[in-house]
Amino acid sequence: MFKYDCTDIPQPNLYKDLFPYEELPIYTFDSEIPAVDLDHDLLISDTTLRDGQQSMRAFSTDQSVRLYEFLHEIDNGSGIIHQAEFFVYNDNDRKAIEKAMKLGYEFPEITTWIRADERDFEIVRSVGVKETGMLMSCSDYHIFKKLGKTRSQTMAGYLKVAEAALKNGIRPRCHLEDMTRADIYGFVVPLVKNLNDLCESYGVKLKIRACDTLGIANPFPNGSIPRSVCKLMSILRNECGLLPEQIEWHGHNDFHYSVANSVAAWMYGCASVNSTLLGIGERCGNTPLEGMLFQYGQFRRDHNLRLEVLNDVSDFFAKELDYHIHEKYPLMGADFNTTKAGIHADGLLKDPEIYNSFDTKKIFSRPIVIMINQASGSAGIAGWINNYYNLSDSEKLDKRDPRIDKIRTWVTNEYESGRTSNITNEELRKLVEEYIPELEPRHPHEEMAGSAIGI
Repeated sequence: MFKYDCTDIPQPNLYKDLFPYEELPIYTFDSEIPAVDLDHDLLISDTTLRDGQQSMRAFSTDQSVRLYEFLHEIDNGSGIIHQAEFFVYNDNDRKAIEKAMKLGYEFPEITTWIRADERDFEIVRSVGVKETGMLMSCSDYHIFKKLGKTRSQTMAGYLKVAEAALKNGIRPRCHLEDMTRADIYGFVVPLVKNLNDLCESYGVKLKIRACDTLGIANPFPNGSIPRSVCKLMSILRNECGLLPEQIEWHGHNDFHYSVANSVAAWMYGCASVNSTLLGIGERCGNTPLEGMLFQYGQFRRDHNLRLEVLNDVSDFFAKELDYHIHEKYPLMGADFNTTKAGIHADGLLKDPEIYNSFDTKKIFSRPIVIMINQASGSAGIAGWINNYYNLSDSEKLDKRDPRIDKIRTWVTNEYESGRTSNITNEELRKLVEEYIPELEPRHPHEEMAGSAIGI
């Protein structure tokens, strides 16, 4: 029936040796290690408005368009954030696509997502996009248990709907759902080869989105399939004959591996990784876009990204979407480069590079912040004063200054009396006025949360 036949079996292969269900999944390894394959563009696609949105309350049309504008502003014409994926199933989403398309941005290109159902093509055609994702579940968990079909029947259905897309002038992006629990050689490889041949017959390049639907993939080069991202990317490249630009990785963060797995996908032959702003998405979320931007910057120096726009994204999520960003959330949280420990503050005062891995103010518009609490000690208080009052190197107060010790004593007494909150800027200003009255702030200071001041 097909040029490349799948392996039909009477009962599903659920890899119970790897996924016993009553216990945690099991890591397995083998002796084969694929070669690193990084000689290609590194790209990021976004699904905040599709996979991300389905985990939150629905975005309004204007909110969706603003999020799309943020992606464009961050990308800044570089083409690194090359695509943004929208839902198309309700009026709000279709209006958002219409408004976003009128902006005329080259990047990110607007794409959609549909079920593998020919009836959905009319929706895609009506909004005028050139590419759509199509759901193609590929593990036996889905084929046997959800779809209730054989592998051959499932493959035939996927090829039929892909051809319908091609006939309608739509570029298919085939989402291999639950690939990390699928029979790679028994189903995935023959499916991809058949899809590739089909697309080539229409003069179109196939695109595969390899989906780690449950976040169970790992980034180990010597890990075994179907869980090793490195081996999966190598198989798509070398055994299915796909080019890097034909492969996209979509990961979830259930086991804290979404960023590591996405980096592994890049390193072993995949051009594009799929992500969401702040990692929003089903269950524990998707690969965070901001995380991949900072990973990109460690691979490639020649970019024009505007990383500081991510601060506007944080504000938008908090104020417009009523979304709480945990203080400890990497890069975007309030405590990203905040120190409260006195020993850290002491090191930062001597040289910011001691406790800061890069110039966060220059690269990300996020200055180092010192907050005063029970752990700050004299060094933290001296650091707060030196920075808040913008003292020159010759004027800076030393942590051993007796006036600093008086303020530290006040802070200590507060916590010994049962206080649990941070000391506020206003409280610290009054203490400075009392004990060091000659100091006056030398620059307008915008209040930050708690007792925070950048250095």
